Amino acid sequence: MGAGWGRVIALAACASCALACSGSIHQDGEPSGPAAGAAGAAGASGQDGRAGAGAGGRSGSGGAGGGNELVASESIARRMSRAELDHVLRDLLGDEANAASALLSEDAYSPYDNDYTTQTVSTALIDSLAALADDVAARIVATPELRDRLLPCEPTGADDAACFEQTAASLTRRAFRRTLGDAELAPYLELLAFATEDVPDVDNGFDTALELLLRAVLMDPEFLYRIEAGELTDMEGVYALSGVEIATRMSFLVWGSIPDDALLEAAEAGELATGAGRSAQLERMLEDERAREQLHRFHAMWLGYRVIPHAAELAAAFDRETSALLDRVIFEEQASYTSLFTYAETYLDDMLADHYALPRPPDGEGWVGYEDSGRAGILSHGSVLSAFGKFSDTSPTQRGILIRSRLLCEPVAPPPPTVMADRPPGDMSAVCKWDRYAEHRASGSACAACHSQMDPIGFGLERYDLAGRYREHDEGLPECTIPAEGELPPYGSFSGPAELGAMLVDSGALERCVVKQALTFALGRPLAAEENGFVDSLTAELIDRGTVFTELLHAYVESEAFALRKEPLP
Repeated sequence: MGAGWGRVIALAACASCALACSGSIHQDGEPSGPAAGAAGAAGASGQDGRAGAGAGGRSGSGGAGGGNELVASESIARRMSRAELDHVLRDLLGDEANAASALLSEDAYSPYDNDYTTQTVSTALIDSLAALADDVAARIVATPELRDRLLPCEPTGADDAACFEQTAASLTRRAFRRTLGDAELAPYLELLAFATEDVPDVDNGFDTALELLLRAVLMDPEFLYRIEAGELTDMEGVYALSGVEIATRMSFLVWGSIPDDALLEAAEAGELATGAGRSAQLERMLEDERAREQLHRFHAMWLGYRVIPHAAELAAAFDRETSALLDRVIFEEQASYTSLFTYAETYLDDMLADHYALPRPPDGEGWVGYEDSGRAGILSHGSVLSAFGKFSDTSPTQRGILIRSRLLCEPVAPPPPTVMADRPPGDMSAVCKWDRYAEHRASGSACAACHSQMDPIGFGLERYDLAGRYREHDEGLPECTIPAEGELPPYGSFSGPAELGAMLVDSGALERCVVKQALTFALGRPLAAEENGFVDSLTAELIDRGTVFTELLHAYVESEAFALRKEPLP
């Protein structure tokens, strides 16, 4: 390729520079920084309807309405997470090598991996993204079935300009989630010159240009970032998103990936400008297997079991168990979401049934009733019980934090700077764990005020070990009987996951926390105080619609706020 690489390097350098900007947008509606051309064009294509009027809710209630309605949420450019990049490369190019997970550093989890407030840009990141583009582009071109999938035409020769333009237009439409204008597409078409460049000892051809096209697209900030511009409304600082911007919001929420052709076509036809139009597309999207995969990921991050610290066979069985319950409650039965915490059956194979000391399923794998085991719902699963351990054992404190922060959405203050949180608690000369945690319970202790809100919850689950097995005493210490009862202040006492799950449901606090967690994941950042009213509205909608999780997604997508964005404060 010789000297021809100069133009590609320059193109990648422009992309690298753009990665350093936040993608923030001025009040005049034009993006600032190197992403201005791409985002501005996204708002000016004129090919799709702007979001405007009201949300036609499926329940006839007009979406997430009411006096607490949020006008719009703040939004800035968001870089795709590693998981999202892998999903996009799979859906865009058919590449299932998970190159992003292999080549990029792990995202920060807070608890979700798409929190743009934790995203930073560094030379190492830019180098890794360049290596990703090189790796993927070379593999696509070298793999006949992937190359053929990418090409919408069969090139007649190295200089087939018509086929190259058709390929570039098709690729960029999906990669950038919009149709490029002629002037925007032109720089990519210049790469065809490398196909016929005369370089000694180099056999150039159409695939040379194709590989360069792929590298350029995969390094473009408009590919790597979700850039929302919108059009200024009559409300100060509030912008109505374009159809393709709405389509991108929907696809990354439901699939963790780019829109498909059907969603882009609906966007460009103006069908996403109303809540009813968005709801119709959402119904179709939820039937796709990718929706299940995305909700599995959401729950794994939310409940802390995205990494299960056990041998592969046991971890896989835990994952199947929890995924089966999610699928059954959310998709198959479309039951009340709260039943996820009280469900009377679980999905086991023989190995996992023996592990839990439950009856084996009749056919080697299937649904088994909990009967009088004290288990019920997702809090009984080894996946969740494996989370939030510490010091190679269960941690009553950490399990209490799980319930308080993730299921009740109550803030848990960090320990004082004088407390060594990385050391085991209390008097380590004590044999039994209950005695080691005595300082946390002591009246007047500096620890008691906080730990009284957490430890009693954890001790109510302590009879289930870090692998989810039932026990009555500390490991190897029959003299250390584990108390059977815990407490969830201020709701009361409980024993085991079944009673805890029922207490959470009865508390009335679970639904609002579910909404907060889902909205945090959707927006890619912690919620602002001004969004509490919107949380209340969505919670009321969720309850009105039978607490069905997919109905929460419909209520959110149908709301006017979904199709608007607000400029962040300087």
